[in-house]
Amino acid sequence: MGRSYGVRLVGALLGLQLLLGALFLGALLLPAPVSAAAWAPQPADLYRCDGDLLEVRAFDGPVDAEAIPNRSAGTSPGAFVVLQWHGLSLQLPRTNNAGAPSYTDGRWWWSPVDVDHPEFRQRRGTVQSFSCERQIP
Repeated sequence: MGRSYGVRLVGALLGLQLLLGALFLGALLLPAPVSAAAWAPQPADLYRCDGDLLEVRAFDGPVDAEAIPNRSAGTSPGAFVVLQWHGLSLQLPRTNNAGAPSYTDGRWWWSPVDVDHPEFRQRRGTVQSFSCERQIP
């Protein structure tokens, strides 16, 4: 009876070791959770575009593909901006274009290359550009 108990104990310990190893390996393979800070918006920037107030909030967002090397001006491919203008709320994802960050949904385009005079455009058949100027509170 003593030997049977010892064999069962060794078997149980080996099983526990395998289970703990599998849990540890599983924890290593899980993607890192996106922190709440990644979704936190930056303070709103205010602009006057074609005479009307435009509010811009930037979000870091999740990174869809970490292998994409274009990380410029502190933004990554998962970043996006929300523009409030003329009663519209536009969420524009960051493009993967090289160079300074720009944001577009295919119709609207925002690029704060010059923070004081960003580029803001709409494509509807033709491209319409809006003159924007930063408002300092």
